[in-house]
Amino acid sequence: MEQRFMGTSGLRVSELALGTMTWGNGTDAETARAMLRDFVDAGGTTVDTAGSYEEGRSEAIIGELLGDVVPRSDLVLVSKAGVGHRNGRRMVDTSRRAMLAALDATLARLGTDHLDLWLANVWDENVPLEETLGALESAVNSGRVRYAGVSNYNGWQLARAATLCDVPLVANQVEYSLLARGAEAEILPAAEHVGAGLMCWAPLGRGALTGKYRGQVPSDSRAADTATAGYVEKYLEGRPARITDALATAAKGLQRTPLDVALSWLLEHPGVSTAVVGPRTQLQLKDILAATLAPLPEQIETVLREVSQLAAVPVA
Repeated sequence: MEQRFMGTSGLRVSELALGTMTWGNGTDAETARAMLRDFVDAGGTTVDTAGSYEEGRSEAIIGELLGDVVPRSDLVLVSKAGVGHRNGRRMVDTSRRAMLAALDATLARLGTDHLDLWLANVWDENVPLEETLGALESAVNSGRVRYAGVSNYNGWQLARAATLCDVPLVANQVEYSLLARGAEAEILPAAEHVGAGLMCWAPLGRGALTGKYRGQVPSDSRAADTATAGYVEKYLEGRPARITDALATAAKGLQRTPLDVALSWLLEHPGVSTAVVGPRTQLQLKDILAATLAPLPEQIETVLREVSQLAAVPVA
């Protein structure tokens, strides 16, 4: 698996990062063990988690596997803070107190003394940006975090944060795929300007770009589960479905899978450092790791770009 630099920093990450949002719920500990082993054997190095994933269970499972399945030094560990749950409600808090307390808890669950990359999970309107950035700076300066970044920041938010922060912000983790190209308007240019690399979550259109939802809803899929169906539904009909159909046609002509073509299209963009894939099962990961990730023919790239192009915003 190819290794890339995160933005203009010296941090190397694998072109595919293993997302662990379902670890501890949809993915049990034994399946997670097998998936991490398969990922590392394929050359993957970068594992993405967050303190909010399954209320910390994702990080705890990773911590149990470090030193057993893979040496800590062989992984690039990425985690996030700023989002939590209290009494069943989602809470956003990027205050210095909350961020640094979350970092302490993350390191304890992972059983390590440092993260390779730590991200402020969301923009928080209720906390001064300087305070949130101060927590990132403190974490880096103390050695508990090697690199800092943000997640789900739009273009101006990223630019503002990078201007104010006393340590480089090397990453912005955002949704980006053939079905979600909004990042191209402002986020990609802003990231290039400040030297941050993009970590793309949902690079397979929340599963739709695998083609598995064409004409059906698999019984074991997120769309079939009332608790998670809302995460996928907007990508299953109308324009997203037409894009997926075009992708499937292109993949058939290339004798490749839709999954492979979708990831290859995304990874060709210069501002993208890694695609964060989130398989729930070992079989799903196997399909992802089988992707060639080879550059697409120019004609195919052009067709996919045109069919998925966002409508231009009228100038008043």
